[in-house]
Amino acid sequence: MDAKDEIKQKLSVEEVIGDYLELKRAGRNFKASSPFSSERTPSFMVSPEKQIWHDFSSNKGGDMFSFIMEVEGVDFREALEILAKKANVDLTSFHKKGDGERTKLKKRMQLATSDAVLYYHLCLSKYAPALNYIKTDRHFTSQTIRTWQLGYSPEDGTSLYHFLKKRGYTEKELSSAGLITKRRGSWSDMFRGRIMIPLSDGQGNTVGFTARLLKKDDNAPKYFNTPQTMLYDKGRQVFGLHHAKEAVRKLDMAVIVEGNLDVIASHQADVRNVVAAAGTAMTADHLRSLSRLSLNVRLAFDADNAGLNATERAIAIAQTVGVDLKVVTMPDGIKDPDELIQSDAKMWNKQIEQASDAVTWILHRYESQYDKSSAEGKRQLSGKALEVISGLKDPVEREHHIRSLAKNLDISISSLVAKLQLNKKPLVPKKPHKVQAIAADSKKYEDDFLAVNMFFTEVRDSLSVVKNATLSTPDRESVKSALLSLTPGSLVSLDTLHKLNINQDYGKILLLTAEEKYASWTPADIMAEAMALARRIVTKRVVQSKNELTEAIRLAEEAGNFQKAAELLDNYQQLLKGE
Repeated sequence: MDAKDEIKQKLSVEEVIGDYLELKRAGRNFKASSPFSSERTPSFMVSPEKQIWHDFSSNKGGDMFSFIMEVEGVDFREALEILAKKANVDLTSFHKKGDGERTKLKKRMQLATSDAVLYYHLCLSKYAPALNYIKTDRHFTSQTIRTWQLGYSPEDGTSLYHFLKKRGYTEKELSSAGLITKRRGSWSDMFRGRIMIPLSDGQGNTVGFTARLLKKDDNAPKYFNTPQTMLYDKGRQVFGLHHAKEAVRKLDMAVIVEGNLDVIASHQADVRNVVAAAGTAMTADHLRSLSRLSLNVRLAFDADNAGLNATERAIAIAQTVGVDLKVVTMPDGIKDPDELIQSDAKMWNKQIEQASDAVTWILHRYESQYDKSSAEGKRQLSGKALEVISGLKDPVEREHHIRSLAKNLDISISSLVAKLQLNKKPLVPKKPHKVQAIAADSKKYEDDFLAVNMFFTEVRDSLSVVKNATLSTPDRESVKSALLSLTPGSLVSLDTLHKLNINQDYGKILLLTAEEKYASWTPADIMAEAMALARRIVTKRVVQSKNELTEAIRLAEEAGNFQKAAELLDNYQQLLKGE
């Protein structure tokens, strides 16, 4: 992994652009006024899912690096330095001399972690107490154990170390991956006597482990994770995402639980849009990762004080990220999702469906903590409640909760509004970041043509019209060739884009263009648009060819090369016949 990839792992495109422009939600995307023109209607789009931006007014777009280059007027190296500083990435470790070594080390760490998964998985099958806990106590099936690659770390403390050493790994590789550590001057396994739950990134690559203590020990933590490594970033790791993302997209909703084993139990019960924050406090980065798949998030934390406090913190974070947050409550007597699933799996699904608005949930919680009959209680309750209400961006939602609070406290709405204004911190409005205007792209209709053909398989017959017309840029021509090579009906999506030999950012921009411009069009209108754009491409190409031949004929005649001029004139006449 190079510095660019490292920065992209730590920053999101909406986070970077949000420092320059006032972004507003527009479905799954964000919208803003273009910094490159004086448009009145916002046409600058940011896609968190695709991690790209596109300015429809200037037809510019790309990733976070291209945005910084455009908006700051810098080259790639300078953009890299700006974003590295923001992401807290040390570029000195990526100097060319050491870049290959770092990449090699990271690859070896990945391989060693994958081998550790297989080793722990094998150990589980050979150690009856661990297997009994997984199957009898947790009620996981053999299929679930295989799917999630659950394992067991032996108590001796060195067996994994010796196993991986025999496979050729060095102490540096194993310690960098968080698999071994030094105890009393000798290398030993990081984990011992624990149920091992592999942690994977969004693509299913193992990056670390959550380890659960098998035998009760008051002096040892019940759970602990792999330490922070080049592979594992606990503040961004969403457990189960690679198994859940298809269901999250399909159901347009993600459910976050506290425990990794809760996630596995839910998936086994066929409720698959469930993830966890991988054994750490939920962060804005966790929610940003999920918001790329769905803006609807449900929290189902444990019903103890720690779970309730975590829910409270999450509500504040959700306001900054812009997701629609609801809270799943456990029935009386049930402490966590796993217990509910073991008791009644259908009830788990029902509780998710009946999730309550997060702000309403937290306000009700506050009401149970204060004495509403006393002036002091009303003062404290209103103060806590207004802290939450003031963070709401929707004025209608804000007014709804103010009215409800006023009714519950038996006080006037005006007094709450006055207190809200009194406590409100002055906001410094973000000024639109204006840069040097960019000339409009006269060939953007070629992008529209490629976008509709990429997104709508039923219009691909229009590609045959432009088969012999060369498009204006190598990227455009590359996409045209890729689309012509597809079998009829082949879908192109974010997940399949990598299979096409094209510029990936440009392909994402085309998908975004199709979604934004044509998603609401009827099939007949889209077909008409595709054919009209195809004819325009051919016509423009003929005009351009005429102009090129006319100029070539003039130059040949001026040079006295009349034979070449005659040949070019013949080509010109053939072009006229083909119109």
